[in-house]
Amino acid sequence: MRNEIIDASGLELNDKLVSIKRVTKVVKGGRHMRFSALVVVGDGNGHVGAGIGKAAEIPEAIRKGKEDAIKHLVTVARDENDSITHDQLGKYGSATLLMKRAPQGTGVIAGGPARIVCDMAGIKNIRTKSLGSNNKQNVVQATIAGLAELKSPEEVAIMRGKSVEDIRA
Repeated sequence: MRNEIIDASGLELNDKLVSIKRVTKVVKGGRHMRFSALVVVGDGNGHVGAGIGKAAEIPEAIRKGKEDAIKHLVTVARDENDSITHDQLGKYGSATLLMKRAPQGTGVIAGGPARIVCDMAGIKNIRTKSLGSNNKQNVVQATIAGLAELKSPEEVAIMRGKSVEDIRA
């Protein structure tokens, strides 16, 4: 996974809430209730990130999740059809997400958490299949890990010392 630090100040980021959970910590005096929010942010133009925020109140948890997501933005390589450049497997924990390139007009064929990440990244045509765990946090992280590993044909050509035409042939 490429760990590039992206300056989010110039980006116009939208955020979307994936899930909210009430979490309980059992302490000596009883149960301590808090909320955990999973938030995905993106500019719809190749930048996406996810974050988790925990707080005693829901709005505060969402705010913290959004801040965490902005800190973990990644860049996504897309092709001329607003699809991914090549088929990819994204893995995180026990969650694996298969992402397949799709032609123009296919749309986003994906489950809930993966669909949100693809929409926020600006991907318009993709087919995905969640394999393994269906935990929302892990599926979101697997999707982002897979998208971050995508390489454009130009990057592959430079790595292999060939021209872009040779790579596409």
